[in-house]
Amino acid sequence: QVQVVESGGGLVQTGGSLRLSCVASGNIFRLRQMGWYRQAPGNQREFVASITSGGVTNYTDFVKGRFAISRVSAENTVYLQMTSLKPEDTAVYYCAAEVIADLPDSYRLLEVWGQGTLVTVSS
Repeated sequence: QVQVVESGGGLVQTGGSLRLSCVASGNIFRLRQMGWYRQAPGNQREFVASITSGGVTNYTDFVKGRFAISRVSAENTVYLQMTSLKPEDTAVYYCAAEVIADLPDSYRLLEVWGQGTLVTVSS
C-alpha cells in the first residue's frame, strides 16, 4: 500500500551535523503532514518536528534552533537537518506520514511509520 523509508543516520561527534531523509511511496493519493519522532534506549518515543503539506512547521523545544524540517512535495520526501548535535540526541529517528491512500475500493487515511534510522552522537 504505502511505505515510508528513512535514511541518513549514523555516528557523529558532539557539535556535528546530519541530514535525515524520508521518502514515502506506494498508492499515495495525497501526502498530508509528515513528521519525525525519536526513541532513545529506555525511553518512550517522542515528537521531534513536523511539517504540513502547506509547509507549516512545528518543533519540540529541545530541538528549536538546531534542527530544521523541510519537504519536497513533488518527491514525497521530507528532510530533517540536524546541527549542533548533542549526546542526548542519540536515538532511533522515525518518520511518520499522514497519507490518503488510493486503494482499489476507496480512499483511506493512513498513518504510516518507517523502520527508523539510528543516530549516535559521541561525546
